[in-house]
Amino acid sequence: METLTHILNGFSVCLQPVNLWYTFLGVFLGTIIGVLPGIGPSAGIALLIPVTYGMNPTSALIMMAGIYYGTKYGGSTTAILIRTPGEAASVMTSIDGYEMARKGRAGAALAVSAIGSFIAGTLGVVALTLFALPLASMALKFGPAEYFTLMLFAMTCVSSLTGKSPAKGMLSTLLGLMIATIGIDLQSGQPRYTMGIPEFQDGVGFVVVVVGLFAVAEVLRGMEDMYKGTAAKMIRISGKLWLTRDEWMRSIGPIWRGGIIGFIIGVLPGAGGTIASILSYMTEKRLSKHPEEFGTGAIEGVAGPESANNSDTAGALVPLLTLGVPGGGATAVMLGAFIMYGIQPGPLLFQNRPDLVWGLVDSMYVGNVMLLILNLPLIGIFVRLLYIPSGILYPLIVAVSVIGAYAINGSMLDLYLILFFGVVGYVFGKVDIPVAPLVLSLVLGGIMEQSFRQAMTISGGHPKIFFGSAITMTLVIMSAISIILPFALPRFKQWARGSA
Repeated sequence: METLTHILNGFSVCLQPVNLWYTFLGVFLGTIIGVLPGIGPSAGIALLIPVTYGMNPTSALIMMAGIYYGTKYGGSTTAILIRTPGEAASVMTSIDGYEMARKGRAGAALAVSAIGSFIAGTLGVVALTLFALPLASMALKFGPAEYFTLMLFAMTCVSSLTGKSPAKGMLSTLLGLMIATIGIDLQSGQPRYTMGIPEFQDGVGFVVVVVGLFAVAEVLRGMEDMYKGTAAKMIRISGKLWLTRDEWMRSIGPIWRGGIIGFIIGVLPGAGGTIASILSYMTEKRLSKHPEEFGTGAIEGVAGPESANNSDTAGALVPLLTLGVPGGGATAVMLGAFIMYGIQPGPLLFQNRPDLVWGLVDSMYVGNVMLLILNLPLIGIFVRLLYIPSGILYPLIVAVSVIGAYAINGSMLDLYLILFFGVVGYVFGKVDIPVAPLVLSLVLGGIMEQSFRQAMTISGGHPKIFFGSAITMTLVIMSAISIILPFALPRFKQWARGSA
């Protein structure tokens, strides 16, 4: 009954005209950002943060959440039409979605993407509604030691799930932690690593780093493609927009399975929609009676990954809201926005700000309906955005980035930092170093350090506090496994092949 009361109160918040407007604005902007290749939810939310200054925190966070899951809808459009994922989690969609487009079934691929996103996204929000409070009650048991070990596990998990080179993921994580230490030490009051620059006493601005790493770096990559003449060609939509009866029947199972997989993966800190979509694609291929069709235009290869990608957004909000731990790059940016507004996500958030929490959660129900209405009849209009010449689009992205970042502190140093981190992001892409671990560790680094030092103060400087409870022991063991496994598993496979 208490949960039902909170849900009803949340609807009274999110259905206010001003919040309905910000929900619509968020999902609309998110869809556009998703359609434009390379920008992604992290950069979209980061660009919006300066605009929200002075707004009601609930309305601002509702709009940011709308951009987050709205981007997931829009990201499939370019993946299907030009085999260019709008964001990383749409990579799997591009495999079979693009082949469907080549066969004249782009309309069906776009339709199943929108319908699957709506069903799975709603399923994820229902799960978020049911499990948020129980997880919050469990989170009350977390003290400084538990928070430190939890964040340690989250970052080691991110580093171990970054592809072929876990070492590169760890390098990115360490760089983020180093940047997080810049500024005034909160306990001693001494400046650290400021290099004599007064602006660095407040630390390196989070928005500056994110805008540089994501938005500016993507502009640099796009300019390189223009110079090389390797830009992808547009494939126009052909065939009917809706699904045939056979296509719909083949899509029902993948949509529900993808929704469940996406939510579960989303709850795990550091996993993210990309891994959820990969697992969903692999699951559907194993369960299919015709696995040979995958890669040649199987509609299950679109329905499953897109559903997992969208339900992941609701799952990722569970650790963010209940523990203050982001589940990916976009929620890391949202965590930074929470902190900027003076709101600390965690178990006490449900007690202190139930209007914000449940207004945000319930707005996702409304936002998913809005997205379905937008994406089915208006998808042809969104595709037209891709006809904007790159020579106009890229300067617009840079202009918005510069204006937004400069508006925060009015500092020219921030503009130089944006350019610097843009080059860093571009180089990272060239040498295949992931950016997400750097963003996560930058956000978590300060909180992680404070939790560590608080725990050591409580224990009188003895590290036994990190092994003094079942929660800390479990998280320490899981952290060790997530570090060792990526290195040990390939060697074990080589040994197994050699002994065979």
